[in-house]
Amino acid sequence: MPTLELPGAELYYETAGAVSAPALLLIPAGIATLRMWDEVVDDLAADHFVVRYDPRGFGGTRHDFSVPFANHDDAVALLDHLGVERATVVGASRGGALAIDVALAAPRRVAGLVTIGARIGGFPDVEPSADEQRRLDEVDAIDALADPAGYIRLETAVFAIGSGRSASDIDPGYLARAHELAEPNVAHVADDGDQVPLDPPAAERLGEIATPTLAMVGEFDLSPFAVQFDAIVDRVPDVTGLRIAGTAHLPSVERPAEVGTALLDWLGERGL
Repeated sequence: MPTLELPGAELYYETAGAVSAPALLLIPAGIATLRMWDEVVDDLAADHFVVRYDPRGFGGTRHDFSVPFANHDDAVALLDHLGVERATVVGASRGGALAIDVALAAPRRVAGLVTIGARIGGFPDVEPSADEQRRLDEVDAIDALADPAGYIRLETAVFAIGSGRSASDIDPGYLARAHELAEPNVAHVADDGDQVPLDPPAAERLGEIATPTLAMVGEFDLSPFAVQFDAIVDRVPDVTGLRIAGTAHLPSVERPAEVGTALLDWLGERGL
């Protein structure tokens, strides 16, 4: 089990593909772990050196949450550890926010940027639809410390199902996979730690992102993520926007072949 020791943490990571190939750094969503990329890694690794890891507070990474840290610094430290000078950084949801921060904090290290249903650091709150708010309130009604498994399970269902559809509308195998990906995070439910945010935040700096960018969002993702997708497409100078039909917050899990093909096509077009 490869890990990188950092002050207050041991980051769990995995690699695939030839070290000499163009590098990809994959960062998971907050309702998953690095396992969310399992279905696309082999195809990506055919022509790329693929690095994926669990940020602090997730999956197989251990950390002392009393030690301050910056997530974007951890990502760059992992690239340093592996001798990767530049990488295309791919992030989903919370991992998308982290990927954007890396592109802003260390632009010389980022060859390309890919966001999937990304959050944006410092973005103003977006009001969910009435139905979304009702389901999010049900999640918030659970005491995460008293019932971490119940909290994670309901939260995962809300995001995996998305807006405008129900559990009966989706493949039960996909929903089971979403719960499987989220389960390791039950142990980290109180594990956010003392995070040092990017300053100024990404929401104020999207226009500074000079690297080629691919932004994706699921057709049925929750309203706040759809709005933030639009902000990325509107404000990042060199961006391609793509909506993935028939998916919600985890397109690379729900439609891995489609997302993998779209990503590889874009990487090929951009020479990345």
